[in-house]
Amino acid sequence: MIADKMKPVLVGAAAIARMFAEGDEQRKEFGADNVFDFSIGNPNVPAPPEVDTAIRHELDTEDPVFLHGYTPTAGYTDVREAVAAHLNNEFGAGYQMKDIIMTPGAGAALVATFYTLLDPGDDILVFAPYFLAYGNYAGMFGGRLTVVPPDTDTFQPDLSKMEELIGPRTKAVLINSPNNPSGVVYSAETLTAIAAVMEKKQKEFGHTIALISDEPYRELVYDADVEVPFVPDFYKNTIVEYSFSKTLSLPGDRIGYIAFTHGMDEEDDLIAAAGAAIVNMGITNAPSLTQRVAAQCLDFKVDVGIYKKNRDELMKGLSEIGYDFAEPQGAFYLFIKTPGGDDKKFCEVASKHHVLVSAGSSFGCPGYARVSYCVAYDTIVRSMPAFRKIWDEMA
Repeated sequence: MIADKMKPVLVGAAAIARMFAEGDEQRKEFGADNVFDFSIGNPNVPAPPEVDTAIRHELDTEDPVFLHGYTPTAGYTDVREAVAAHLNNEFGAGYQMKDIIMTPGAGAALVATFYTLLDPGDDILVFAPYFLAYGNYAGMFGGRLTVVPPDTDTFQPDLSKMEELIGPRTKAVLINSPNNPSGVVYSAETLTAIAAVMEKKQKEFGHTIALISDEPYRELVYDADVEVPFVPDFYKNTIVEYSFSKTLSLPGDRIGYIAFTHGMDEEDDLIAAAGAAIVNMGITNAPSLTQRVAAQCLDFKVDVGIYKKNRDELMKGLSEIGYDFAEPQGAFYLFIKTPGGDDKKFCEVASKHHVLVSAGSSFGCPGYARVSYCVAYDTIVRSMPAFRKIWDEMA
């Protein structure tokens, strides 16, 4: 009964569903304290107190009919003005209100952008490892992913392979920095090189190639010497997809935005098409209350020090056992090389020891596993004997 186009989507959907279900099943059977669930990127750090203050302020001061009513498709005008002003103050950008569309998180932003850009047979170029849902998003519109294989020494994009793989049907290059699952931040040098390749290919093929920057982890970096470059500074035709899910620990409240670089090619048509895409997707508008709260909390973020403490403890414990990994500069994932090389078997063995992690194959990078450290610090400490048992069985 289901459409043929949905059949490949079920594979990814089943993998995500299994992540949630397996954790629940093991906790029921063995007890929550005996299960070490590192499978999901669900923030465990509380939202900043300013979020609760903003919610109460809105509830106490706004007319409830207004507060809970429909908003313009692109979002409240004053909220979009606030987002544009924040980006301009933070990065010296030149956004206007019209360049911003509020969305229910970065996932909806990406789907709307793909809807806007893709005809059947078009492709989006991505760098492995990449977030597993990208392919499903593209496939909704007859698009496909062209995957640049990973450079597992640095997890920076392989630029020579990128140039080989961009073709006449490439509508966009999609990057994610800080990266899920590697935690690597793409350097200014890397972004300069990506932009140079894209400028060259635009001229070669005679059409605009968008650079889509997926940025839910933009503020989640740990060390003073790590800077997350502002992608539109490097390439004019950049579309930023942003979510407050991680920055403000609001994954269940679904709020984010699309930011079209002011002056990019065909900007007005792109904005109009993205607005139409949101309507056609059945979204109507981003959540009303959460829009207003986000606008008041643009200068705040969660306590990143909690994630840094988790990262450092996890790296220390796993490196002492013998695990190999690239040190994550941001996000909240450690991408470990699986002993023996078989990441799916590694996840099976880990599950037997009540450690739940995600196979690197799901992210286009076999032989690795993603360990999400947005968990209680005590969970990391207590999980080390289990990780050692997995190592002893797999190495």
